[in-house]
Amino acid sequence: MAADLAHHAVSVLPIKIALIGALGIGAQWLAWRLQRPAIVLMAIAGLIFGPLIGWMLTGQFWPDIIRNFLETIRLNPVEDFGDVYRPMIGLAVAIILFEGGLTLRFKDLGDATRAVNRMVFIAAPIVWVAGAAAAHYIVGLPLDIAIMVGGLFVVTGPTVIMPLLRQAHLKSKPANVLKWEGIVNDPLGALFAVGGFEFIRLTQTGDPLVLVFGKLIFAAVLGTVIGIISGIGLASAFRRGLIPEYLKAPIVLAWVLFIYALANALADETGLLAVTALGMTMANTKFASMVEFRRFKENIAIILVSGVFVILTATLTPEVLRDMFTNWRVGAFVLVMMIFIRPIAVMLSTLWSGLTWREALLIGWIQPRGVVAVAVAGLFAAELQALGRPEGAEFVPLAFALVFASVLAAGFTIGPVAKLLGQSEGGGHGVMIVGANPWTLGLAKALKDMDVRVTMADTNWRRLRGARLEGLSTFYGEVLSENADYTMDHSAFNHIITATPNDAYNALVCVEFAPELGRHRVFQVAGQDKDDADGDGIAFTSRGRTLSSRGRSFDALTRDWWSGWRFRSTKISENYTMDDFYENRGEEVDIILLKKADGSLEFLQPGGQTRITEGTLLSFCAASDTTDQPRGQGAKVSEGLSGPASPLPG
Repeated sequence: MAADLAHHAVSVLPIKIALIGALGIGAQWLAWRLQRPAIVLMAIAGLIFGPLIGWMLTGQFWPDIIRNFLETIRLNPVEDFGDVYRPMIGLAVAIILFEGGLTLRFKDLGDATRAVNRMVFIAAPIVWVAGAAAAHYIVGLPLDIAIMVGGLFVVTGPTVIMPLLRQAHLKSKPANVLKWEGIVNDPLGALFAVGGFEFIRLTQTGDPLVLVFGKLIFAAVLGTVIGIISGIGLASAFRRGLIPEYLKAPIVLAWVLFIYALANALADETGLLAVTALGMTMANTKFASMVEFRRFKENIAIILVSGVFVILTATLTPEVLRDMFTNWRVGAFVLVMMIFIRPIAVMLSTLWSGLTWREALLIGWIQPRGVVAVAVAGLFAAELQALGRPEGAEFVPLAFALVFASVLAAGFTIGPVAKLLGQSEGGGHGVMIVGANPWTLGLAKALKDMDVRVTMADTNWRRLRGARLEGLSTFYGEVLSENADYTMDHSAFNHIITATPNDAYNALVCVEFAPELGRHRVFQVAGQDKDDADGDGIAFTSRGRTLSSRGRSFDALTRDWWSGWRFRSTKISENYTMDDFYENRGEEVDIILLKKADGSLEFLQPGGQTRITEGTLLSFCAASDTTDQPRGQGAKVSEGLSGPASPLPG
């Protein structure tokens, strides 16, 4: 009988592994479609297929076929994976922390360096100490475990903060501080927890405190040195061409796992510190294969983050969930962390840092914890119980309660709080142009002359040279990469124009940014001229809106540019109406956008209709041998200015 049960468990394990992957990635996809925090949807998936189905199986009324199906899809990771559960979570957390370290490039901190330094070196220790006190006196945890809990909860998850920043359009300074604080604090909080766990483990031996602290310092130094040396060695191998391109990503993965295991073998629980140092070293070492690492992050790390979160959520039992929602101590701890400890720590640490009190208050309030907090809590909860400390079981529900509360609070309040404190761009009127070429550079200069913020993006540094010489803001890199989430200032634009020779790529960028900006704010140049259209192009539902009143293709725009067409702007007024404009310019003029009197932008489409009122500034492209000649003072406003919407040419 026991052999049959073991055989059944082994036979359904592949199904459960596949289900974990499907649930995690499915939750990520649904979060992208709904523009909601992925961490919430992953948690819901884990809760449904873990404790909820487990509770359903307690009923005796299910037919055998349904009971067998529910047992097959029910996730109970501790029993399903058995002895490999703890090392499996440890390896996954190691890769997640390596990914976090790989994101931290010190030169990218920019203007936020001073404030972020204070957040790391002043605010984080304050949160650690105060959080430990709250865990000890409110929740009732032993002091040593409370210190570990307080250390971990200094984190703010960048994977949660990035979508919030894209949706809220904060001003650049608070947005950059929140972004980089999350990137730096994510691995830092995990390392605080590692230090706390090591202290607990070493004190179990009964050694004097002096010896315990000596061992702790030695382990920290050893792990850091192993990580730095291994990172320099791997980067050097890449620079010298010792590793072929197709093996780079697999070798990175294998190297991270090897360093984690090696460091743990030399000194227990130093592996997480070593892989974090490894990632930070490689992020700040110059070599030509950083793209491979970004691909590594965007694939392996996302799969692991999704899977680990679903697994840890599924480990919660109905009793633990009930305790989370009914135990006043848990709720009080969460409220104290969110309402008092974090805001006070931020306000104190950012005094005389260049941040205003409004910026500091907003930063103090926005504090969503992410996957790292739950993953590390799940890992050390199991390790503590293995050490004979049953109090460690309370670590996971505390982490989940704080993650849920902080994510939901930030997600629902970041917009209103930012507007209340005057830290919102109000949607902004900036434009990002993807694809650097003579035509887009001319458009960018025209927008700049109209006092519109412009960012030019391209994957080729040389093509961005003209934009840099013009003093325009530039983004060098792939706008679709995860790296762009961390390094691109999403608050600088709320419109996007894609104008590369690749129509499919233009459409892909527009589809990617449409949920964030709204489909009415993503534009691309036409894939082909109307006269050449054959009906085989990309469907309009899978692309951005067509740019410009005449809807010219990239090739046509390029031909126009080299034949002498240039960008112009003119203001519509009582003395110079749209009739005057068309009389002087002719029907071939290509109107790109309108800047209205209130500062809002309207990009035109072929065959569209719009109301053009007095005070509107037009940007258009036309042959350079025509000029505007305003009429006399007695000219009347045309019907298109004050009457019904007027059709545009084309």
